[in-house]
Amino acid sequence: MTHEEPGGVISMFARNWWLFVLRGVAAIVFGIIAIVYPDVTITALAIVFGIYAIVDSIGSFASAIGHRGADGWHRAAHALEGVVALVAGVLALVLPDLTALALVVLIGIWAIVSGVVEIMAAIRLRQVIDTEWLLAISGVLSIIAGIVILVWPDAGAVAISWLIGTYAIVFGIVFVWLGFKLRRLGPTDERVDRDIRSAA
Repeated sequence: MTHEEPGGVISMFARNWWLFVLRGVAAIVFGIIAIVYPDVTITALAIVFGIYAIVDSIGSFASAIGHRGADGWHRAAHALEGVVALVAGVLALVLPDLTALALVVLIGIWAIVSGVVEIMAAIRLRQVIDTEWLLAISGVLSIIAGIVILVWPDAGAVAISWLIGTYAIVFGIVFVWLGFKLRRLGPTDERVDRDIRSAA
C-alpha cells in the first residue's frame, strides 16, 4: 500500500472543496428543520434525515472516487462513511414508520462513523493547513453526539430533535467554513506540493 505526500492530500481536498460545502449546507438545512420543528412525527423526521443522509453519502462517495492519488485505506474510509450514510438514508426513506428507537440508533451509528472519518482526515491535513482542527472538532462532536444519542435513545422526541439539530448545524458550519478555506488553497496547491517535497 502506498501513501501519498501531504501536499497531494491537500491538492485533492482543495480540488473537491465543493463537497465539503455541499455536505455542510445539507447538514445546516437538516439541523434547522429538526430544531424549528422538534415535535414533528418520527415519520417526518425519518424522511428529512433520509434525504440528508443520502446527500451526505454522495459527498462521501465522491471524495473516495475523487481522491485517486490517495492510498487505498484513505479512500476506503470515505467509502465506508458513504455506505453507512446511504444505508441509513435508504432505510429511513423506505421504512419511514420506523420506531423512534430504530431511527435514533441509525442516526447514532452514522454520527460515530462520520466522526471517525473526519478525525482521520484532519490528521492527514495537519501538516499542510492550520485549520485542520476544525475538521477534528467536527469529528469529535460527531462521535460525542452519536454516543449520547445511543446511550439515551429514549430521551424523548423533542430532546433528540434538538440534540441532532444542534449537532447538524455546528457540523454544517464547520464543513462550509473548511470547504471555502480549501477553495482558497486551490490555486496554490502545486506550490504547496513543491515546498513540501523540497523540505523533505
